[in-house]
Amino acid sequence: MDRRDILAMLGGTLVLGGALGARAQPAANVRRIGILDGYYSRPAEFQELWATVRALGWIEGQNLVVEYRFTGGRPELLRPYAEELVRLNVELIGTIGNPATVAAKNAKTRIPIVMMMGNDPVRAGLVASLARPGGNITGYSYSAPELAAKNLELLRELLPTAQRIGVLLDSNNPRNEIGRQERERLIRSFGMQPIIVEVAAASELESAVAEVARRRAQALFVVGEHIFISNRVVLMRAALRHALPTFGARRDYVEAGGLLSLDINSAENDRVIAYFVDKVLRGVKPADLPVQQPSRFWLAINLQTAKALGLTIPQSLLLRADEVIE
Repeated sequence: MDRRDILAMLGGTLVLGGALGARAQPAANVRRIGILDGYYSRPAEFQELWATVRALGWIEGQNLVVEYRFTGGRPELLRPYAEELVRLNVELIGTIGNPATVAAKNAKTRIPIVMMMGNDPVRAGLVASLARPGGNITGYSYSAPELAAKNLELLRELLPTAQRIGVLLDSNNPRNEIGRQERERLIRSFGMQPIIVEVAAASELESAVAEVARRRAQALFVVGEHIFISNRVVLMRAALRHALPTFGARRDYVEAGGLLSLDINSAENDRVIAYFVDKVLRGVKPADLPVQQPSRFWLAINLQTAKALGLTIPQSLLLRADEVIE
């Protein structure tokens, strides 16, 4: 990224702060947008986002209609749902997860697409660059390798002697081989040994955790894939039975009994998405809106799990935590 790209991104951030600092005048006519969710969300989980959007003049049920399409973790539904939203002629499609963004893009539409949660969209071929997306896609994106590295740094601080790190991967993921190589390289860069176990179905989760433990892993890194998110309670309980500290870039893993996570900051995410929704509905093209990245993260620690594992969380870590489950 050259200096002009950096300045463009900074400019987008400054505009974001200004847009949310003043209440916009509501539009007179009713506008319709779509939400295509590749994970396991429900309409109630968007309440904080719509409260932020409301501050900009867009009020769901008054001048804003939202068409929700939730897959419940079934990726085969993404394409028909995306095509359905196009037929409804929505003015914007908000996507959660790269598969949802790909499905919206492949629906052969020029409807603006706002990534409400994206992962490395340049590498995924969704945008030309962060500063200049260049098409009909923009939004909020994080880098999974960067977040994984931050989680490994926290693990090292918590368990300085840990050398063998287990990782579960979804063997159904078409990028699995590349993802495996990336994670192995990242873990080795910390002087640790990766122990990779692949999982093809939810019924294999408990045996996969048992295999990680059998191979003497000292901690388990859980990636943010559908199979693990939807079965997080089962997964975290299995890890606890095998005395495996779990960590990863999903706050809901900690809520389900995981030990530690560093995730994106949801409040920041809501502000950024509200900014994009407002700008697009007021006629700004996605190509002119730089993709935004996290500037803050959310550190969550489960003290109940730490106690069950016989671990003492360093005070320095507790003081930095945004959320402590006791």
